[in-house]
Amino acid sequence: MKLRLEDNTLRLRLDPPEVDAFQQNGKLETIVPLGLAAADQLTYTLERDPATPALTVRHEANRIRVVVPALVADGWTSTEEVSLRGTTQVSGNQVLHILVEKDLGCKH
Repeated sequence: MKLRLEDNTLRLRLDPPEVDAFQQNGKLETIVPLGLAAADQLTYTLERDPATPALTVRHEANRIRVVVPALVADGWTSTEEVSLRGTTQVSGNQVLHILVEKDLGCKH
């Protein structure tokens, strides 16, 4: 799973095996080591949650969680739909754009 941060946009891209794993497990997690200590890492996850009403991002210490409503996740993983899009309010009256996409690669 790839994470891209640019200005006010957070984007996750999943390859087909990752989409399948997300469909089966309801969660994907990637850990990026950033230093020598075990605590020096960034973890980002994609999570399916039946209690979440809309695509959202939650930030915790060294962790970024992208949370998808269960019905939306189920529809996205079982159809040809390529992307999920949402927005969430952040500090300073700004909006964070959230994109979760299937990385299908080039088809020749």
